[in-house]
Amino acid sequence: MLKRIAFLIILTLTSCSVFKSSIPTPKHEFRGVWIATVVNIDWPKNSLDSIEKQKQDYLKILDFYKDLNFNAVIVQIRAAGDAFYPSQYAPWSRFLTGNEGVAPKPYYDPLQWMIEQAHSRGMEFHAWLNPYRATFDQKLEILSKDHDYNLHPDWMLKYGKKYYYNPGLPEVQQHLTNIIGEVVDNYDVDAIHFDDYFYPYKIADEIFEDSVAYSKHALPQQTLEDWRRSNIDSLVKNAHETIKSKKPWVQFGISPFGVWKNNSTDPRGSDTKAGQTTYEDLYADPLLWMEKGWIDYLVPQVYWSMDLPVASHRKIVDWWSKNSGNTNLYIGNGPYKIRNNSDKAWDNKKELPEQLKFAREDKVVMGNVFFSAKSLMSDKEDVLKILRKKYYHNLALPPISPLQKNTFGNLKIPTRFEEKNGTLKFKIIPDQEINLRYALVYVAKKESKLDLENTDQLVAKIPLTDSENFNFNTLLLQGKKHIALTFINNFGQESKPEIIRIN
Repeated sequence: MLKRIAFLIILTLTSCSVFKSSIPTPKHEFRGVWIATVVNIDWPKNSLDSIEKQKQDYLKILDFYKDLNFNAVIVQIRAAGDAFYPSQYAPWSRFLTGNEGVAPKPYYDPLQWMIEQAHSRGMEFHAWLNPYRATFDQKLEILSKDHDYNLHPDWMLKYGKKYYYNPGLPEVQQHLTNIIGEVVDNYDVDAIHFDDYFYPYKIADEIFEDSVAYSKHALPQQTLEDWRRSNIDSLVKNAHETIKSKKPWVQFGISPFGVWKNNSTDPRGSDTKAGQTTYEDLYADPLLWMEKGWIDYLVPQVYWSMDLPVASHRKIVDWWSKNSGNTNLYIGNGPYKIRNNSDKAWDNKKELPEQLKFAREDKVVMGNVFFSAKSLMSDKEDVLKILRKKYYHNLALPPISPLQKNTFGNLKIPTRFEEKNGTLKFKIIPDQEINLRYALVYVAKKESKLDLENTDQLVAKIPLTDSENFNFNTLLLQGKKHIALTFINNFGQESKPEIIRIN
């Protein structure tokens, strides 16, 4: 909580550019990237790297996307019954330390550090958990004695080459809810995030053998399919209630597989020919979660090209736009396919930019998330040039959850300031305790021209902590004399502006 905090503001040049975007930037737009840790897809690059090397690699990812004006990272902290943080419910991940159940040496808390680093760059941290995958392969001998496979073998079902938690067991649901509660209690996360792995993607000639749990726990007349969906619904509902009861400002987001149903099996479905669907094969029902108000945001994974015949990005985004409500809708994009896919549309440097343009032109879609972090970090400069010039030239703020009422109201945060040697020094003087996260600085030549909806005027987003100082160099204002200073609280809500004239 902030009471009386002295701080100086720094205005960096990272948000400034000689380019002017040809596509207006919305003030609130989610710009996220998934950082996958399972089998070291994005980070750490190698589980046996030194802690210092791992930290450097994480910061490279953050700085790369901060330079693109991204405002959120979605980091996988539970990959397969493990944890990237000290947990009473799961062993340390082997993808972090090389050996499951072994803590980092020298010891530190990676999750706390990762969150702090993201926040210091003005980025939200969404803690991504894979709830049901218990193992990633058949190397069971490398599992920790504290892994649930060893502690609770009755919770496990083998399917293909992996083991999964049985979603139909009440004790499994409680266990997963406890894990979520532990993270929310102990860490300053901005959101809890689930991916698309609910019931596993179907494998030909394999049976997910949950018939015993079905016989014991299903309601009379309830089909196996409906029972499975009800199990996922229960976890989503319980996760939502746990998060909001502990920290109401922490959001809950889910990223389902992109196709709900094909219209060949349901006229309400999309004009697609997907081999598997979210509702029928993964037993996930995001339309119900939105209707019930259980999620703050939804990110369908629409990893196909704009006009792919069997699953057109254009058609699927349009379908979600027309079938979403009571939640923020973001689109999951697949830059990992750029020049690396049998679909030759991805050879075109404009494929991803066209998808962003399509999303931004849709009034329901409020942002995008990229899979995965490493995808744009090598040999994509031609694509990056377009993104920087046309789409991510300006800062943008993450959207506010539609489930949260405005707790800021018409509040203005009073400040005092002095100018000295080209630096503005501010002191916040709130008359009540308010959890402030960032200060925002808007600039214009005249007070009458200040427009808080114009992202061309938003030049800085400054993290606020109890101990840090920030410098604001007035020379960087380039002759502009008026500043609007606002503050963002932990719900992402913005205070009323204080107008400051620089002499």
